[in-house]
Amino acid sequence: MKLLTLGRRTGTGSALSERQQRLVWRIAALLLDYPTPATADLFDQLTAATAELPESVRVPLTEFLRQFNATDPMRRASIYVETFDMQRRSSLHLTYYAYGDTRKRGMALLRFKHAYRQAGLEVGDLENGELPDYLPMVLEFAATVDQVQGERLLAEHVPVLELLRLSLQDNGSYYTEVLAAILATLPAVNSADRRRIAQLAAEGPPDEDVGLDPFAMDPMASGGRL
Repeated sequence: MKLLTLGRRTGTGSALSERQQRLVWRIAALLLDYPTPATADLFDQLTAATAELPESVRVPLTEFLRQFNATDPMRRASIYVETFDMQRRSSLHLTYYAYGDTRKRGMALLRFKHAYRQAGLEVGDLENGELPDYLPMVLEFAATVDQVQGERLLAEHVPVLELLRLSLQDNGSYYTEVLAAILATLPAVNSADRRRIAQLAAEGPPDEDVGLDPFAMDPMASGGRL
């Protein structure tokens, strides 16, 4: 893993340095993606990088890595699928909580695509099988491409990230620790966030609208690559 040294802070209130913030996002992006043997091979490197971080992010990431390493590889994969693919309230797609698979979500996804374009990247409707609001993709973007835009996207979705953390906590998932580390890099949850979290939790993701294309209203869809 390359050390992260580039980029600017946006002043959102995180106590971490620029490098520390981006390093947390880079680590979290790797850990929240599907667990492959390549991820497991990075265990020692990730552990060493995490050990240099402040306590607020070091403790949860270290705990995740401990449990992850102690879990059989086959079980890791099944846990991931059970956690993120089989439960609607544990989606890693940030706009899903508010819009589900509806046409309104397509407009919300443009926010992400436009941020990527402003940084000089062209992202297709599906990037490696994922939509542009896929949390590991957003974290990778913030860590390695444009910290300002990436942090803004993450900060705008603090209520969703906190709701995801609470859902994972309710399920006893060790992925709770990764979300706790991400949230430690962003502005603290405020009263408006709490109201939004309560609303999203009460309503749940909207039901899927079969047949609607979430990108049907995007005239700028390019089919490019990130």
